Amino acid sequence: MGDVRNAEFEDPRLVEVYDAEYVGGWDDDLFVALLAERNAPRVLDFGCGTGRLAIRLAAAGHEVTGVDPARASLDAARRKPGAERVRWVEGSGEQVPSRSFDAALLTSHVAQFLVNDEQWLSTLRALRRSLVVGGRLIFDSRDPDAQQWTRWNPGDSRRSVVMPDGQLVDTWTGVDSVVDGVVHFTRHYRFTHGDELASSATLRFRSENELRTTVEAAGFDVDRVFGGWAREPVGTGEDGELIVLAVARPQGR
Repeated sequence: MGDVRNAEFEDPRLVEVYDAEYVGGWDDDLFVALLAERNAPRVLDFGCGTGRLAIRLAAAGHEVTGVDPARASLDAARRKPGAERVRWVEGSGEQVPSRSFDAALLTSHVAQFLVNDEQWLSTLRALRRSLVVGGRLIFDSRDPDAQQWTRWNPGDSRRSVVMPDGQLVDTWTGVDSVVDGVVHFTRHYRFTHGDELASSATLRFRSENELRTTVEAAGFDVDRVFGGWAREPVGTGEDGELIVLAVARPQGR
């Protein structure tokens, strides 16, 4: 059984499972609705993965740039219908041009993969540089108070993913450690013909206050924070999310 770090984004077989499992839902709908609140013709989808939301936004008329460090995920994105409308960039914050976007999105909890404080703050600063004054940053992060990792166990997390060819892939998650808001976990995949693969990862769970403090330190003013996909207040409902909307303030303020 192979175990590769972040393999669900790097291994073509697991990228295909990811695409079959995550087809979009309330999260995408909320990001689209929030983006539509103001004119935002130029959109950066940072950590775009396999491109589901980027392609949807491009089809709606936005000029979209999708940035991701995982080549296998971008290869999958480029094969999708409508992918030609998106500019795809393999890389990280260093590849993002300055003052080129009206909005920047980090979806699917990409923010949590930026584990250490220096990496998180440098990414936020790169995103601030990428935005025009008044441009918006919109991202999601799981609320640590909800302790969602307690449900990442073989019993509660086990499910079957139906692949496009009808094959079933059984998958489940196990947590390896939880220390000071940093969760190490491994997701397991068992294919119909018996192959087993695993993908290990590390996520950082930041509180609402930590998110507000770091976002503001990077040059933004926090506008709103929701606690769920129906725009619930933080700490209410069942989603256990922290969905942050921030506005790029003038440099020097």
